[in-house]
Amino acid sequence: MYSAALVFVSALFAATSALDNGLMRTPPMGWLAWERFRCDIDCENDPKNCISEKLFMDMADRLSEDGWRELGYVYLNIDDCWASMQRDKQGRLQPDPKRFPGGIRKLSRYIHDRGLKLGIYGDMGTHTCGGYPGTPLDKIEIDAQTFADWEVDMLKFDGCYSNATEQAQGYPQMSKALNATGRPMGYSCSWPAYQGGLPPKVNYTQLAEICNLWRNYGDIQDSWDSVLNIVDWFFENQDVLIPAAGPGSWNDPDMLIIGDFGLSMEQSRAQMALWAIMAAPLFMSNDLRTISSGARSILQNKMAISINQDPLGIQGRNIIKENSGIQVFWRPLSGNSSALVFFSRRTDMPYRYKTSLSKLKYTTGSYKIFDVFTGKTMMLKDATEFVVSINPTGVVMWYVSAPAKPSLRQFYQGGRLKGAAYNDHKNAIPPVFL
Repeated sequence: MYSAALVFVSALFAATSALDNGLMRTPPMGWLAWERFRCDIDCENDPKNCISEKLFMDMADRLSEDGWRELGYVYLNIDDCWASMQRDKQGRLQPDPKRFPGGIRKLSRYIHDRGLKLGIYGDMGTHTCGGYPGTPLDKIEIDAQTFADWEVDMLKFDGCYSNATEQAQGYPQMSKALNATGRPMGYSCSWPAYQGGLPPKVNYTQLAEICNLWRNYGDIQDSWDSVLNIVDWFFENQDVLIPAAGPGSWNDPDMLIIGDFGLSMEQSRAQMALWAIMAAPLFMSNDLRTISSGARSILQNKMAISINQDPLGIQGRNIIKENSGIQVFWRPLSGNSSALVFFSRRTDMPYRYKTSLSKLKYTTGSYKIFDVFTGKTMMLKDATEFVVSINPTGVVMWYVSAPAKPSLRQFYQGGRLKGAAYNDHKNAIPPVFL
């Protein structure tokens, strides 16, 4: 195993204190409307794509019928522009009556009947980012109770039209208000993204105590440049961000845009691999009604999902950055296993990268390797040099088993060397992956 793993893991567990609501012990997975559908409210001219109950019912059907739910994609999240421009007579938020004629409670029933969970959007300012009614400090309790009455399962709480002082009061206050309703609701905070994402303005110890996940950085756009900007920021600041993450509290680099228009298949695999290494929430923002088979196969890759969902919940790190444009990322996993991603920032041609596990700080031993995107397996000793061919803007992703241990019963039979010198069951790929 990576030589620093035990010290590293111990330090992380000591540093992380998660929100104690019992939710999101692994990174949450699901679908979120914003990046793909934005604030399209023109249901007269674009009824298929406007923000409406029909859109969310369509996506609920796809999540429940097309194999997504069984893989863990269970949250179906409404984003901005769902609300009426006016609160009701009791001062409560209400959905737009034309676009959500059945109301949010009816929609939540529809979603729950399909084994899914409903997420909703709010903003702690006077208005949402799209100009709809916000949740200022004096409305936090009533809005939290309204969401509970609607049987919502998650709240994304944005920060437009609010200042730093209001945010410092409002984000902890909403956490308490949600818990006070008695309904378990995951809590996504945008607070750090509005304060630059880094200490001293951002207190990650406090965030982990009040939020299940938080947006650290700006919104993702449907482009490779946007993905790279996010990846660079997260790994340049990994020493600050890694200790904050763990079961029940996650750094959120924003949505998966796989299946939209801006990424090639190579870049789509790269986003999936890097989000898995980061232990990031996996919220797709795409059209599940028309998604391509290639994009679907990436998003439904069981090994990549299993790496992302590893119960240790330790965020991975960039361990090598070569002048050639190759980067190597590593994440410790349960059972003394790990994941490696070899990533090429090059744009010219496939690059043959030569290294060995010992150069990557793995300890002496024989390791079973499972290639996440090809399904191929092989055995590697720590000192054996190997070459991975990485396509431009692409990745090679490996699940690396714990090192095999000698089995004397297998090693000697009748006083003579017989068969493999290692017990293959000790470093086999977990059956769930195969």
